[in-house]
Amino acid sequence: MITQIRGKLVEKNPTYAVVDCGGVGYLMHISLNTYSSLPNDEYVLLYTHLSIREDAHTLYGFSTKIEREVFRLLTSVSGVGPSTARTMLSSMTSEEVSQAIASENVKLIQTVKGIGAKTAQRVIVDLKDKVLKTFDVDEVSVVQNNTNKEEALSALEVLGFARKQADKVIGNILKETPDASVEILIKQALKNL
Repeated sequence: MITQIRGKLVEKNPTYAVVDCGGVGYLMHISLNTYSSLPNDEYVLLYTHLSIREDAHTLYGFSTKIEREVFRLLTSVSGVGPSTARTMLSSMTSEEVSQAIASENVKLIQTVKGIGAKTAQRVIVDLKDKVLKTFDVDEVSVVQNNTNKEEALSALEVLGFARKQADKVIGNILKETPDASVEILIKQALKNL
């Protein structure tokens, strides 16, 4: 129904934003990732999802179409409502959520408040094929290198490198050489960090 809102950012809060569009202020519930990408007091464009329930009409805002799509996929799973999906997108980026689903990383999905083991498994079962098709994630490299990547990241963290930066570098290395061993990953990453 309402697919996007463009207007002046009137109020910004870690859980919601108010955008003035043609004299009407729209309150949108947002994730922390969207909050951190919003400028202060400027014109913004937020992609939206309108959740209609018997007792409420709630508007959710997203900084990217990908985040909105991941939100919609998550809410399509039985047991995952809009607030749980928003919490998940606040804990992880939409790319991290997609990777966790594609690599069947139940433990990572379970770290989100409000998601237990059964719900995490249901999310993976229901969404894995959709995520692989929609976001063009390479299933083989994700599953195969998940342990190598984690081991290399842990080693680099021990060496004093920031996890986020090391994760980007290792991700780039895995794109070029998907079957790289842990040792090769660490050596290549040290050259690039």
